[in-house]
Order: sequence, then structure tokens, then C-alpha cells
Amino acid sequence: MFQPVKPAQWLMVVAAVAAMIAVPLVTRDSYLLHVLILAMIFGIFASAWNLVAGFAGLKTFGHHAFFGIGAYVSALISIKAGLSPWLTIWIGALAATVAGVFIGLPILRIKSMAHVAIVTLGFAEIVRIVISNLQSVTRGELGLWGIRPFEGFDLPGFGTIVFSPADKVPYYYLALVLLLLSVAAIALLMRSRIGLSIIAMRDAEDAAESLGVNLTRKKLQVFAISAFLVGIAGAFYAHYISILTPNAAVGADLMILVIAMALVGGLSTFAGPLVGALILTGLVELLRDLDQFRLLVYGAMIILIVMFLPKGLMTLGPMLKRRFTPSSSS
Repeated sequence: MFQPVKPAQWLMVVAAVAAMIAVPLVTRDSYLLHVLILAMIFGIFASAWNLVAGFAGLKTFGHHAFFGIGAYVSALISIKAGLSPWLTIWIGALAATVAGVFIGLPILRIKSMAHVAIVTLGFAEIVRIVISNLQSVTRGELGLWGIRPFEGFDLPGFGTIVFSPADKVPYYYLALVLLLLSVAAIALLMRSRIGLSIIAMRDAEDAAESLGVNLTRKKLQVFAISAFLVGIAGAFYAHYISILTPNAAVGADLMILVIAMALVGGLSTFAGPLVGALILTGLVELLRDLDQFRLLVYGAMIILIVMFLPKGLMTLGPMLKRRFTPSSSS
């Protein structure tokens, strides 16, 4: 499934990471950095969903529940218990993992993907309704505010790092670190023996089971890892945005956006969800002036990409190479 990484591919990865590191050195425009931070948050979310839906073949539509659980648990613990966000983001991610195991145990034994999709979507809607109605705790639709920002720290050679709404650079680099760690974890997982069994499970469940692959355990493992990564993204989002509402953190439109990112970029690829997150996050901002018509343009672009590039933008390069490279005649 996964071929050895070629030197040219390593060079592209290094160049992409170097470019991301250099962005704040070139410009400190708050709006641009804000858009890129959101793109990285959604990139983690889309990559984690791609791990389940693209690599493992589990068509789940309720991952925004884990995003919201991670966000609200981290935010509430930091507010009520006064704990540092550096600790609570991991507690939020663990809470999302527990929720993933809780919902995964009964549904991942089901072989019907349609039932899995409906149950996970229903679970996410239950989470949204509970958050909306627990007004004494979450403040419901009024919004949970007063969320603590990350504490600053001294970094040798760079001085004191301060996280504040006025300076997006520290948030930018923290989001970049979380993104790189998440993608690296997914890549290492999928290139291991566990990853091979996950691919085998996706392509031929009966054959994989006959070879000794415990389908339920493997599905639960990948589901829990995905929920943990989405929970991290949600927890970071809470302490970055500093205010949460049920629709923003657990709304179905968030899940639709993330699915679109993975499909546009390229499902079952490592870079596809990242490319899709960057393009669609930027597109949403560019079309903001169109008001109600922006969703029309947004939807039309997604439809065109899915129609003409059903495997995503990541297949555009190889397709153009095949078309314009003259075939060698025997």
C-alpha cells in the first residue's frame, strides 16, 4: 500500500515544513496567521477523520462530538479547577478518547457502514443537545467564555513567550507543532504492521479475519487514536478562540466542512486532508464578502473537484504528468 518515501518526497516535506516555519518571519499579519491557525486545527481534525474513514474504511459522521468534548472538557476544567491549559488539553483529549471507546465498542462490531454512520451522527447530536441544555455548566447557546489562555514561558534564546490575542505567533507555532506531531503519528502508525492490518481490514474484512486480524480490536484502536487527535484539536481550539458555543464546537456543519476537506484534498492520503484544510479554510475567508452566495460558490467548487478529481487534488499532479509525458514507444 505505502511505497518507500523517495528523496524527492522527503525534499517536498522538508520544504513545506520550512515554509510553514518561515511564515511568521515574513509577515506578522494577525488575520493571515489566524486563518493559517484555523487551517492547522482543521488539518489535524481532517487527518484524524481520514485515519478512520480513509485508511480504515469506517464511514463515521460523528467525529465532531470528540472535537466538542475535547474543547468543553479542557475549557471547563481550566475554568472550574484553575488548572493550566497545558495540562487540560490532554485531559480533554483523553475524555474524547473515552467517549470514542464508549461509542465504538457497540457500533464497531456492526459490518453495515450505513448503520455506523447513522449511529455516530446521532451520538454527536446527543452531545450537542446535552451541551446546549446544561446551561448551568456550559452556559449553553450563550457561549462559554472566560476560557484561560496558555501560560507563557521562557524559551532560551527567544526570551519570554506570551500567549495573547494581540500576538498570534505563539499560537501559530504551537498549532504547527501539534499538527506535525499528529501527522507524524498517523504516518508511523500506517507504515507499521498495525497499519498493514488496518488496510487489509478495509480492503477485505473476511480475508483479514481469516489471517488472524482481530477486526473489533483493530477498529477500536484506530477509532480511539482518531478520537484522541480530534480531542487535541478541539481542546487547542477552545483555548485559542476563548469562547465556545455548541454549534461552533459540535455543529453538523463542522463535520461537513472536515469531510469536504478530506475529499477535496484526497482521501486515504497523508497530505490530502492538509491540502484540503488549507484550501477550504482560505476559501471560506475569501468568500466571506459574498454573504449568502458564498455557500453556493463553495459548494459548486467542491462538486466540480469531486466530479473531475474523485480521488482529490493530490491526484492532479500524477494525472497531469501522465497526460503530458510522452509514452515511450517499444
